[in-house]
Amino acid sequence: MTSLAGIIDHTLLKPEATEADVAALVAEAVELGTYSVCLSPNMLPITVPAGCDLKVAVVCGFPSGKHTTAVKTAEARESIALGADEVDMVIDVGAAKAGRFDAVQADIASVRAVIPAPNVLKVIIESAALTDDEIVAVCQAAVAAGADFVKTSTGFHPAGGASVAAVALMSRTVAGRAGVKASGGIRSFETAQAMVAAGATRLGVSGSRQVLAEEAGVAAAVPAAGAY
Repeated sequence: MTSLAGIIDHTLLKPEATEADVAALVAEAVELGTYSVCLSPNMLPITVPAGCDLKVAVVCGFPSGKHTTAVKTAEARESIALGADEVDMVIDVGAAKAGRFDAVQADIASVRAVIPAPNVLKVIIESAALTDDEIVAVCQAAVAAGADFVKTSTGFHPAGGASVAAVALMSRTVAGRAGVKASGGIRSFETAQAMVAAGATRLGVSGSRQVLAEEAGVAAAVPAAGAY
């Protein structure tokens, strides 16, 4: 069985997070073997233990997405300069609701332009606030703008976080041209497993220890369950 840890962004985005909290998060991520940590940009730079493959992701235009493109671009550029490997940017959800998908694409493309490969750009679409048609159009805009991933949610929107239906629709839409990150409300192994089955290739999880402990329990009970 391949552990979910290798696709988890171990996340800490609480406004009250301190440097000590971030240091504890990094230590826990190393212990658990998660793919990355995901932080607010003002927590950079951070120290990752030598010889560790842990990636560092930060959010951009978070959580509302109602920042100007110039602000998002500056934030992304500074984050990369301070050592971020990945940037998770929030779209202007209002522009998507108004059908202004060209503006959404232009916003993403501007941020993409300051995040050179191999650095990764993930685009948070706030799927719970969008119709299916809007999800499809925004995912198409993200792919056209060069995004590496589309991501369901900030986890802060009152409409909710990730859903299996949204992940499946996003996965069908990008059709392998980008990854799909499910984030927001993933608090159990069962939920995480369902997101992966629907097409998620990355997971944003704050309670990673609990999810991975549940996974280990399942693996111990059914050792031949197979890989994800």
